[in-house]
Amino acid sequence: MPIQVANEYGNINVNDQVIAVIAGSAALDCYGLVGMASRKQLKDGISELLGQENLSRGVEVRRDHEELQIDLYIIVSYGTKISEVAHNVQNRVKYVLNDIVGLQVDHINIFVQGVRVTR
Repeated sequence: MPIQVANEYGNINVNDQVIAVIAGSAALDCYGLVGMASRKQLKDGISELLGQENLSRGVEVRRDHEELQIDLYIIVSYGTKISEVAHNVQNRVKYVLNDIVGLQVDHINIFVQGVRVTR
């Protein structure tokens, strides 16, 4: 179900898939983030690093009543402070979605799926 944004010219419908791609792209701009991870990793235990073309697969957009919640499944770089990376991702995604789409995100949940050693 798309999110509706109203302005003086009419209504704008934004699909959840668009929000997921914007959130994934914003997250990848953060230092210490290696990539997005598959949400299915919890089930099958396989660490799958997703490339640029699969940004939305590491993002889940949910709405509970009037609240917008985004779940991000990420892989962080070895040697970075995980809590700082997660905090930076939350702030960046919230800012970008507010700036580009005009959405107020209520919760951004970070699920660290793995740590990658970069060479």
